[in-house]
Amino acid sequence: MSPRTIGMSDSLYDYVLKVSLREPEILARLRAETTAGPGGAMQISPEQGQFMQLLAELTGARSYLEVGTFTGYSALAMALALPADAELVCCDVSEDYTNMARRFWDEAGVADRINLRIAPALETLEALQGDGRQFDLMFVDADKENYGAYYEAGLKLVRPGGLLMFDNVLWGGSVADPDKQDADTLAIRALNTALQGDPRVSLSLVPIGDGLTLARRR
Repeated sequence: MSPRTIGMSDSLYDYVLKVSLREPEILARLRAETTAGPGGAMQISPEQGQFMQLLAELTGARSYLEVGTFTGYSALAMALALPADAELVCCDVSEDYTNMARRFWDEAGVADRINLRIAPALETLEALQGDGRQFDLMFVDADKENYGAYYEAGLKLVRPGGLLMFDNVLWGGSVADPDKQDADTLAIRALNTALQGDPRVSLSLVPIGDGLTLARRR
């Protein structure tokens, strides 16, 4: 038992990966190639990807909406966890980064179930609302200043009982540093505060990766 979350030293983190990580070889290769390229630090950690896969299995999800796809690690992890007839809609603005994603999706044999939309995400989310779409899961890992807008859109696009997931909600610890007043930090703080008091969702902020908030739509 412990009255608070345990700290994570490098050796303990390595142990966690050693005894729990089941990362498929294709995901490991995608992660390594991403890490070696520009912006590699933006991808999620492997243990977070595996945690999200478990959430997909636990919720019985068959549809997944992603805002911020980058090189495709999270989308590929979810595609591998979801049923073969599941649909994934992924939003991004970069052809360069998502070209890597497409290459790995093709190799994994899941490209046919991933609908990648290259456009400002708020435009895509508005179009999906107009089509009356509903999703079981939504993951947001994109421009932080729009997190509040993505949340409100997500509450319309995720079905009752569905799950919204927001990445980087600890922002490297900046959210707890009063001297940090940049736009991204302020936006994440605003989202965290809004979620804490929002009766429309059940809530848990999980200290995995850079912080992952889970909000179940009531």
